[in-house]
Order: sequence, then structure tokens, then C-alpha cells
Amino acid sequence: MKRYVIGIDIGTAGTKSGLFANDGTVVSQAYEESSLRHPRPGWVEQDMEGFYRSAVNTLRQVVHESKIAPGGIAALAVAGQMSGIGMIAANWDPVEHYDSWLDTRCEPYIRFMQEQAGQDVLRKTGCPPTYAHCAKILWWRKERPDVFRRIAKFVVPGCYVAGKMAGLNASQAFVDYTYLHYTGLADIQEMRWDEDLCELFGVPQEKLPRIVRPTEVIGYLTPQAAKDCGLPRGVPIVAGAGDTTTSYLGAGVVEPGILFDVAGTASVLASCTGGYSPDLKYGTIMCSRSAIEGLWNPITFINGGGLCLRWFRDEIADWTRMEAGRTDRDPYEFLNDLAATAPPGSDGLLFVPHLGGRVLPAQPDLRGSWVGLSWGQTKAHLYRSILEGIAYEYYYYHKIMQDLYPDIRFREVRVLGGGAKSDLWNQIKADVLGIPYARVTQREPAILGSAIIAGTAVGLFSGLAETSQRFVEAHGRIEPRAEHHAYYRNYAEAYIRLIDNLRGTYRELDKLRGLSLPGSGGGAAACAKGNGGNGADGEV
Repeated sequence: MKRYVIGIDIGTAGTKSGLFANDGTVVSQAYEESSLRHPRPGWVEQDMEGFYRSAVNTLRQVVHESKIAPGGIAALAVAGQMSGIGMIAANWDPVEHYDSWLDTRCEPYIRFMQEQAGQDVLRKTGCPPTYAHCAKILWWRKERPDVFRRIAKFVVPGCYVAGKMAGLNASQAFVDYTYLHYTGLADIQEMRWDEDLCELFGVPQEKLPRIVRPTEVIGYLTPQAAKDCGLPRGVPIVAGAGDTTTSYLGAGVVEPGILFDVAGTASVLASCTGGYSPDLKYGTIMCSRSAIEGLWNPITFINGGGLCLRWFRDEIADWTRMEAGRTDRDPYEFLNDLAATAPPGSDGLLFVPHLGGRVLPAQPDLRGSWVGLSWGQTKAHLYRSILEGIAYEYYYYHKIMQDLYPDIRFREVRVLGGGAKSDLWNQIKADVLGIPYARVTQREPAILGSAIIAGTAVGLFSGLAETSQRFVEAHGRIEPRAEHHAYYRNYAEAYIRLIDNLRGTYRELDKLRGLSLPGSGGGAAACAKGNGGNGADGEV
């Protein structure tokens, strides 16, 4: 009897695979780290073939470690990072490296989209123009026309890997509907490409993949892919969904009233509602389709929020890695212990966590900063202020969600990701938001969510929502402290005003970064512009 399913997640930092029994128990799981390329300032790329290799490598490992007969696998599904874009030729070979969601070279085209049809894009897709598919496609069309002509289809990493496993060609390329809010080119309610947006931005529809449901079987494991990963040929491959969407399933966020915090590379705050409601008022909350038909996921995030912690660790507190090697503790445990010695509010220190620009609302010239430094502050204050700064941004997001969805009372935040391990950070966020925090029991909900989709697609499970609620539990509940919430509210409101007050300064600094001394060869920003980084001042 086939009673096992596999979920795969093609993430930014690495690829995870998990093999699950039909009761939701994880039998085995594996992880392989991925690398990022930074060929020029602001550019972030990954190897498309590397996505496939990491998927089959981790698959082979989970099958081997599970000790089960490979013939017992009912299906597999692939999730993946969502707002970057890959490019394939007619035979499915990559044309170029994956243009990551962390890559900011398309910034001028975001502004172009905003000027041409910003509200229309938001109304139709549920997401304002941002560092995502359309702006990136426009960059490739304008800045690399020779490459653009060779592109048969634009694809996302999860769909690229699934298609390669199934032996598809470009004419069979697909994307499931949970990615559509990031495209800038779709009518998300009708689940189709929008002809007006495609025509306005000059994006040929023939270069866009067909749109499918997450539970569609898109093909079957080829003999070559079966050999690569240690599974029998013919295993059904299910379309799956974006990794944030599968994480909702794996965290049990399948009904209104639960907030979802992904404390990972990006800092994501999301929820669940029963209807489509694009944020035309603030341009801050995206509205994406849930994998569950009839439900929608309001979502917003800090681009690289979790990377702020890594940046601090590597650039300011590199001693923590040496201590970790000596004591076998995680470097972030030392940093959390350090931050706990600083008081709430970090003695009046505010940190702006937008080192790579603010995505939502779209303020690409925004950058990180500390405001309020004084002689008495230490590294403890600096690190605690980063934890608090991300929490203040969440406060801003939550405030908008309360306005947009007044009938929903948010009663709990479920947190996952590397940052979820920090009791201190969970307490800070609970205090700032005034909402209890609870950790998701499943350490890797994205692969569990993928497995639930795979099992539902082939009839092993009765339905997505019911299966998610049956498999998922939350624990380690942390209650907000009323006096801390009242105290932190003042800081959070000051943070919101600070960003508004500094916007002119950030715009000025953005211009200054483009200047260079005569004969110096240009600074980083000038270098980026000289290499096609900013070419959309006029028409595209």
C-alpha cells in the first residue's frame, strides 16, 4: 500500500525534503545548503541547476534514511521561494541564473510600474509593484534583450524542479495560482493572465507558464530523475505551491483569526481570510490565494528581515561564531543572552530593518539605520533594538490588518523559522503586538504543507484544511504582558513616525550613492548603473 508522501521546499538558504507517513508523522528529512551569487552591487542570483541537484540529493537521503520500500511513495510535491524568477529555453535548460527575490536591480522598473498602473496592478493581482516577477521580466527585456529573446518561459524554482523531474518541455511549463500575486501580470480572482497588464508592460504571454491548481498532477517521475533521487519511475509529481503558502498549511493557519510569523530570511507576517480584499488604502498588505479554495492570505514582509540578524552576527559580533565552535552552542543563543541584558526599548534606541529597501509599502530607497545612539549603549542594546525594530514593523502591519479586516479578532500568532527558537524574541513580539505567541510543533512546515498537498492530490488525504488541522499542533505559548504592551506601543508609534520623517533623507542618500569623485571609477551605485542596474527612467 502506498501510504507515504514527500514534500520538498526549494528555499533561499537551502533545500529541504521530508518523507511523511499518512498520519503526518515525519519519517525522515534532509537539508542541503545553497549559495547566493553577488556578481554586482544589488544583484543576487542562484544556480537553477543547483536547485534540481539539491532536490534530488535530499530526496535520495530521505528515502535512504527512512528504510521504507521506495514503492510505498504515493506522490511528491515541490514548494519554493516565490517572488524571484527563473528563465528556461524550449528544452527546459536554464537560460540564465535565477534572479532572486533579494535582487534589487529591477528597482527602476518598480517605479515605472507604479507610475503606469500601480493601483491597477494592486487591484488585479493583490500586490503592489515590488521586487517580483513583472519588474524583473522588464529588466531582462530592456537591459538584456539578447537573453530575453532566448527565453521560452519564465518559471519559479519549485516549478522548475518539478518540471525537470517530470521531463517537461517549455510548452508544458506551469505555475500554480498561489504565486499569482507576485506576477504583476495576472487577474488573481479569475486565475488567468491579464491581457491589459501584459500589453501595457510589453510582456509576451507566450513567455508565461500556464496557471494550475496546487493539487494538479503535472507529470510523473522520469527514469533519469528516478535514478537521480532513488525513487521508482512513475511517482506522481504534484504542482504544489509557494513555500509561504505551504507553510500556512504546515502551521495550521487555515481559518481566520490566526496570524502567522515566519522568522526566517525574510520576516513574514500573514493571516487568513474568507474573501479577496486588495489593500488599495495602504499598499502594504498583499492578498494571495490560499492553497485551500475559497480562502485568502493577507501577507506582508520585511525583505531580508532575518538577514539583519545574520549581518549583525557576521559584521559586529563575529566572536559568537568562535564561541559557538568552542561550546557547541548556536551563535544566536549568545546574542539572545546578550540582548536580554538590555532593557525593553533599548534605552531609546530604534533600528530600521530595511537594509535592502522597504518592499511593502514600496519604498525602495529606504535603508537601515540606528537612531538614538548614546554613550551608554552597548552591543546588547544594538542587537535588542534589531529584534525590537522587526517587531515594530510587525506592529505597523498588524495595525493596518486591523483596519482592513475589522471583523477579524487576531487571537494567536503562530511562529516558525530559525527566529522562532528565541524565547526572548517571541516575548518581545508578543508584548509589542499584544497577542499570544506559540511555536509550531512541525519544525519544517513548508515541507509538511507540500506533503499534505501531494497526499490530497492522489486521494491519500481527505482535504487540505482538515488534514492540516489534524496534523498540526502549537506549543510553548507566550502571553503578552499588558504593561509591556502599553510601554512598547509608544516605541512602535515612534518607529512609524521616524520612517515617515526620514523618507526625504533616504531619498537624498539614494542620490548621493550614485555620485563619485572624478577619476575614482564610481561608487557601488554608479557601478550598478553603469552595468544596466538603473535603466528605466523613461519608457521600457
